Amino acid sequence: MYSNNGNILIVDDNKSILTSLEILLNPEFSSVKSLSNPGQILTELRKKDYNLVLLDMNFSAGMNTGNEGFYWLGRIKEINPDISVVMITAYGDVDTAVRALKEGASDFVLKPWDNEKLLATLKLAIQLNISKKEVKQLKERESGLKKEINREPGIIIGSSHQIKDVLRMARKVARTDANVLITGENGTGKELIAQEIHRLSDRSGEILLSVDMGAIPETLFESELFGHIKGAFTDARENRQGKFELADKGTLFLDEIGNLSFHMQSKLLSALQNREITRVGSNESVPVDIRLICATNRNPDKMVSEGLFREDLLYRINTIHIEIPPLRSRGNDIIELAEFFLRKFTVKYGKSELRINNQAFDKLMRYTWPGNIRELQNTIEKAVILCDSSVIKPEDLYLKPTPGISDNDPVITLEEVEERMINLAIEKNNGNLTAAAEQLGVTRQTLYNKFRKMKNNVK
Repeated sequence: MYSNNGNILIVDDNKSILTSLEILLNPEFSSVKSLSNPGQILTELRKKDYNLVLLDMNFSAGMNTGNEGFYWLGRIKEINPDISVVMITAYGDVDTAVRALKEGASDFVLKPWDNEKLLATLKLAIQLNISKKEVKQLKERESGLKKEINREPGIIIGSSHQIKDVLRMARKVARTDANVLITGENGTGKELIAQEIHRLSDRSGEILLSVDMGAIPETLFESELFGHIKGAFTDARENRQGKFELADKGTLFLDEIGNLSFHMQSKLLSALQNREITRVGSNESVPVDIRLICATNRNPDKMVSEGLFREDLLYRINTIHIEIPPLRSRGNDIIELAEFFLRKFTVKYGKSELRINNQAFDKLMRYTWPGNIRELQNTIEKAVILCDSSVIKPEDLYLKPTPGISDNDPVITLEEVEERMINLAIEKNNGNLTAAAEQLGVTRQTLYNKFRKMKNNVK
């Protein structure tokens, strides 16, 4: 990430010394910049990432106390405590050298210098700076990863063919580094599928870092994803790695990517194409190695056609597309999930004898679950908390009114529930059987056969 040769800034008011040092140092280091005016030091350090400053100690005519050098050493260390500073002067003694080291200088060199010794001194000081940067990066990364590492992995519950198809696709793509786009309604478990892909991938030993793109204000987008350096903006009090750097070698999961503005989409596309980022306030590019998984509850193709999403970005993130079916189309998975959440919350709230009766299960199966698995979990948790007996009954389940189905309706058959769901899906999709079939999680032919059977029964 950092050049082993390093970037050097030389500050000396003697032009001939600057020329001599440039001739000596240019072949040995990545870049060498000279300043004859120390008043330009701070501006230059904010423009470029330097590893070392070779700093003269006296700039005013007739001055040989070294106080000017100590002043600028202090200013340099204020804005970059880790940068290496080597002091150079013709008026040195042991006391001055000791003071320089105490105040933060890496080393002390006397004029006239020995070329070989000077090169060795500078290379050692640069290596010290690089080591400090690496340690600091590791600490930043450790701090940024703690919350992610401590997250509990989710569990995918269900035995319907719809969820099995999704898991089969996830397993196929997991061993590759292909970008994956996961779509589906809110609460269907898109992040769980992302976790499963990461768990089965060659990057499973590294981090899966999740980012809710809908929760990041546009003004903080670049800082959050790409990081920033100290002083880049008002509240940037220290260097900070962004999500891309934190996820390096692992998987980056960008949830709700459909909420990005066109400006943010452009920034994201650039990072994905170049596989490198630049922290806010820095000119240094940082390479990143990530596996990208994105998710949205919106229709990305429709967003492209409406001019809301960049087509080139969609192609970039959509190598493999996985559609998560809504809970209402997963049949008995509703029962399996309800029983799973019941076990979880009876343990949590100390109600181990609690069970759900058949009439309550019927009510769960009749409901359309607009909030999907997340809503089911909330419903079961609420029922466990509020139920006063050992049995959860229909009246203990607090559900939103469902279009076409009322809690006051008499008990109806599963066939009647299916008929209502089919009619509702066809109505919502303006008679488009293909779209309705996709929403219900069945093939178009299956839906057509059921629809034809319904019409025949009416006759």
